[in-house]
Amino acid sequence: MEVSGTFDINMTPQPDSQPWGRQRLEKVFHGPLEGASIGEMLAVRTAVKGSAGYVALEQVTATLEGRKGTFFLQHSGLMEKGTPALTVNVVPDSGTGELQGLKGTMTIRVEGGKHYYGLTYSLP
Repeated sequence: MEVSGTFDINMTPQPDSQPWGRQRLEKVFHGPLEGASIGEMLAVRTAVKGSAGYVALEQVTATLEGRKGTFFLQHSGLMEKGTPALTVNVVPDSGTGELQGLKGTMTIRVEGGKHYYGLTYSLP
């Protein structure tokens, strides 16, 4: 199955996180994935413009096409001189409730300041 929609995000910088930046993530998902998430992100920028890396974990509490539950997403992102590479996976066996057994990957894109997700998933 594949679904897509939008999400709103609030990122709050956390103190005392040198040499990287640590941020609290709060998202609200809209569309076939309807709900919210909270998470933590670590990010670092290099001395080379456009090169950076980040990792994040977030717990999503939502309804996915009518099925309620929670699951975790794991992010790993790199940017090399402006060229991005991003992997976002559903953490295996993290689904609860009606989302137990959820497997999948998520894409994220930003256009004109608006955030979009694409979720490719399977459920037993």
